[in-house]
Amino acid sequence: MTVENCCDNINTIMKLKEWANLNSITYRTAWEHFRTGKIPNAYKLSTGTIVVKDIEKNLKCSHIVTYSRVSSSENKDNLIRQSERLTSYCNANGWKVDEAVIEVGSGLNDSRPKLLKILSEGRVTKLVVEHKDRLSRFGVKYIETLCKHIQCELIIINNVDNNRDDLMQDFVSIITSFCSRLYGLRRSKRRTEKLISELENENN
Repeated sequence: MTVENCCDNINTIMKLKEWANLNSITYRTAWEHFRTGKIPNAYKLSTGTIVVKDIEKNLKCSHIVTYSRVSSSENKDNLIRQSERLTSYCNANGWKVDEAVIEVGSGLNDSRPKLLKILSEGRVTKLVVEHKDRLSRFGVKYIETLCKHIQCELIIINNVDNNRDDLMQDFVSIITSFCSRLYGLRRSKRRTEKLISELENENN
């Protein structure tokens, strides 16, 4: 849950199912916790509905961040345009952008310090990206789970095609990595270039 302004601690009441989702457990497990008295301030209404009163729950101050990424510095112009599109999207929705973060780095690994900083600080309440691949080529579900944990709404616009050059850069990184393991560093570059050339010829 997020709010547009900073709020003091307040009391919130939620159904047991909502409480279970918030704590990443099944409803059956939550019900068992309720039955055995393990959930503080949980009680049953006259209608039979089980609710949990969460006392002094801190709501975060609104902090909206746009995140743009490309794999290579050669695509820096695309990076700037990507960031501008995200800011325009937020403005159209009436959201004030607090940080417009841009980063050059592969989407295949976790070597993206700016993204890690955003998530580790936990201040962000809305994280806006153009496409899920801007976050990562793989493992986006893990990032989504972390965002829920830090009360951050992840917004993926997903209305643009992947940049071909950027996608090719990540593809080359994958092939180079595997060729290095199979054939050694000296031969990997030559084999990678040969494979890329063959693929491009097939597409022509």
